[in-house]
Amino acid sequence: MDISVLASGLDTIWVVLTAAMILLMEGGFALLEAGFVRQKNAVSIIMKVFVDIAFGALVFFFFGFAFMYGTDVSGLIGASGFMMGGDLTHIQLSISHNTYWLFQCAFVIAVISIVSGAVAERINFHAYILFTVAMTGFIYPIAGHWVWSTGGWLGSLGMIDFAGSAVIHGLGGSAALAAAMFIGPRIGKFSENGTPNIVPPSNLPLASVGAFILWFGWFGFNSGSTLSATNSSIGHIAVTTMLAAAAGGATCILFTMFRYRKSDPPMVINGSLAGLVGITAGCAFVSELAAIVIGAVCGIAMVFATEFLESKKIDDPVGAFAVHGVSGSIGTLAVGLLAMPELSEGAGKGYSGLLYGGGWSLLGVQALGLVTVTVWGFVVTWLAFKVISLFVPVRVTRDEELVGLDVGIHGVPAYSQENDFIEVTRLKNG
Repeated sequence: MDISVLASGLDTIWVVLTAAMILLMEGGFALLEAGFVRQKNAVSIIMKVFVDIAFGALVFFFFGFAFMYGTDVSGLIGASGFMMGGDLTHIQLSISHNTYWLFQCAFVIAVISIVSGAVAERINFHAYILFTVAMTGFIYPIAGHWVWSTGGWLGSLGMIDFAGSAVIHGLGGSAALAAAMFIGPRIGKFSENGTPNIVPPSNLPLASVGAFILWFGWFGFNSGSTLSATNSSIGHIAVTTMLAAAAGGATCILFTMFRYRKSDPPMVINGSLAGLVGITAGCAFVSELAAIVIGAVCGIAMVFATEFLESKKIDDPVGAFAVHGVSGSIGTLAVGLLAMPELSEGAGKGYSGLLYGGGWSLLGVQALGLVTVTVWGFVVTWLAFKVISLFVPVRVTRDEELVGLDVGIHGVPAYSQENDFIEVTRLKNG
């Protein structure tokens, strides 16, 4: 057998398997968010995750992929590949275009899932479906084209974002912040004087399992971005991913013990995720020690970011912005500081981080790309919700929010008992 045919087959298997690992992360998102929100809203979280997968995949097939990876137009947008047709010859990989689409589809589903947690417990289901179409079909694909597509203007400048600290997490986090600000806080989250009230998570063990599934899927997220089973950097990527997550979690355990006199479980969960987010941009380009530093910094920054949002009366039930937006930003900039010459140059970038004698060039490009992508995500998300509000209410009614979205919107509780039948029937019939 021709060695190139064998390599192509191995690469295809590798990419399909890692795409499946990334898709499994949706189960992690579902459990994490269901555990963080109140029991009366658990079903609504699951339904939003199904919207992410079902609508996200279809929209990305019909036109999202084309805008992201189609033939470049002025470095801004793709113009071919609608329904996987047209000219895609510029995508030159050892795997088929369909295989590549599957992997990228798993990414786009992860992006919209970041936003779902920030608007939990009060968004109108119809509005969420419309925003999912906007995010997966337009907002994310455009930003992705700038960085990852052949001819994209940020990629042409030399921006490094291996698996998406900026394109996925920075964008998703800034979109989550805009959505949370637009829709407003949950009823009772803040007192009249602005003091935040604690809304206890319904099931922290469930949220923990969700975090572990996300942690597992992240190995597919980062290592799978090699798009090759024979890439020698897969092991290094997996190790830096593991160390950053561990550093984020360990740092949060120690830091919350010092700050709150008790180790805070939700913070520790999010600290590990923050480390994973932070290493996503540079997992292939930084050393193991640098990965630990990145994870630790992201873990501490996530705690302060969470407190800052609450001080500004911004309600983000699962910490989407603190985990994804803040840590994604740190990870993107860290590449400009800590990219190792032998790793970044081996990837064809030709750049070294500032601390490795590379000067300010790469850091400047990283900063420009980060600002551009996050501002794009925030502004266009706000505009999208503004347009959506002209057609359907963005927020549920007060009564629906108080009774819970599970029964109020979907007509079924997450955890039913025998006497629930009469109550649910009454609510469905008005």
